[in-house]
Amino acid sequence: MKTIWHSGTFYTMEEEGQRVEALLTDNDKIIAMGTYEELKGQANNEVNLQGTVLYPGFVDSHMHMIMHGEKLLGLDLSRANTADEVMDTLLASHKDLSADEWFLGDGWNENNYPDKKIFTRYELDKVTDSPMLLRRACRHVGVANSKALELAGITKDTPNPADGVFVRDANGEATGLLLEGAVNVISDLIPEPTVESLKNALRSAADDLLSLGLTGAVTDDLGYTDDYHDALQAYNDVIGPEKKFRAHLLKRSTIFAQIMEDEATYNGPWVEPGGLKFFIDGALGGKTALLSNPYSDTPETSGMTVLTDDEINDLVVLARKYGEAVAIHVIGDAAAEKALDAIEKNPVPQGKLDRFIHVNVLRDDLVERMAKLPIVLDLQPIFVSSDFPWVMDRLGEERLDWAYAWKSLLDRGFICGGGSDAPVEEVDPLLGIYAGVTRRKPGETHEGYLPDEKLSRFESVGLFTTGSAASIGKENSRGKLAIGFDADFTVLDIDLFEVEEDEEILGAKVVMTVVGGEVMFKK
Repeated sequence: MKTIWHSGTFYTMEEEGQRVEALLTDNDKIIAMGTYEELKGQANNEVNLQGTVLYPGFVDSHMHMIMHGEKLLGLDLSRANTADEVMDTLLASHKDLSADEWFLGDGWNENNYPDKKIFTRYELDKVTDSPMLLRRACRHVGVANSKALELAGITKDTPNPADGVFVRDANGEATGLLLEGAVNVISDLIPEPTVESLKNALRSAADDLLSLGLTGAVTDDLGYTDDYHDALQAYNDVIGPEKKFRAHLLKRSTIFAQIMEDEATYNGPWVEPGGLKFFIDGALGGKTALLSNPYSDTPETSGMTVLTDDEINDLVVLARKYGEAVAIHVIGDAAAEKALDAIEKNPVPQGKLDRFIHVNVLRDDLVERMAKLPIVLDLQPIFVSSDFPWVMDRLGEERLDWAYAWKSLLDRGFICGGGSDAPVEEVDPLLGIYAGVTRRKPGETHEGYLPDEKLSRFESVGLFTTGSAASIGKENSRGKLAIGFDADFTVLDIDLFEVEEDEEILGAKVVMTVVGGEVMFKK
């Protein structure tokens, strides 16, 4: 069915300020652009936008959809601004758990609390007799109660895992705080979610994303469960048949070879496979991101790597064996260096693009090396809102030139997609767009943190449209309004490029979200 979309403002995102008056779509594709008078005779259906503003569909270039859905359905601690608020929430939650059921929560962030307090196992023991695991917002750190540590067999004599740390007190006893791989020692005891619970999480996530104007996401979910079949079945059953949305699935290194050998099938064009995903380091918030020099506020540590150099190289070799690219979590500059060492030795296959996720801290020499390679960058503009100003003390003045340097990376010509890392951060793309433009938290009035790295509104919106599309090799079919492109649209009630004040971006409302020519959300 041919539909004409008219009576609004249509931004093509081909060039800054470029607009068209109307679009003609045929089912899931744009087939013509022009004036209403030119196109109306070809249409058998009309959508009157009534003065609203249509953009190419916003896409989140890095998130975790299943975990986002679980966060929506579970105990969310991310909005607490004090440790007391967290404790009050814990005491009021999960009162009907049996002794063998797990008390789970997500999203605590001590950097938001005036006293920077992190709970110990003994404080959590007062909340419940059930085993408890609370994951930090970054998900690279957790805290467990004594029952959980007991179930895991963690005693004073238990050695640290190779990829993590059981934080201990002055007497050598585990405090309950878990860094990196130590979190997995506990989480591995939690029963695996069922296929139906995974489907419920995806339904919840998809509904939320569509309501926020997102038409697609690059998501890290294959490998979230030990058996990848469950997660993939959930995607194939929900995304497309129930909810039109475009999910590009990265494959965790733990299950990558099995997926490739099984020749797993995906419900395209809604569900599509991506590259091999793995982590090299952690996060700056938990001081586990790997830096080439010690943390300025904690000189006894430079962070940590969760893989040896040989293991990093072996994973890149594994991806290349199957003709695939890699998607690597790198936050610290030393982690980026290790990633570069491996992919320079093992070039990506022709036509593929390796993916660096986050790249919060870089150096001049690393940027020069990156510029010579076919890589794309996943940037999270919202990290500026959440990490500053405390991250400046963590890094020190000498490392700020290439810290969260979104503008400099775009100016160097890198393909950059915009994401949220949800559920680590809020998934709303308008928050990311605002953060890219202002480099400050909503409500603040200063010129922005490291203001030379501010993006124009066109550049910031571009991260979530043209940039995210190009980052998965879809620059010729998504991310713009153009003939032959997918009919994926985000419709807002205001013009992000014309509002007088940047703060007005935060007040924008999603009027409609269209995926494949079908209205999937309408206010």
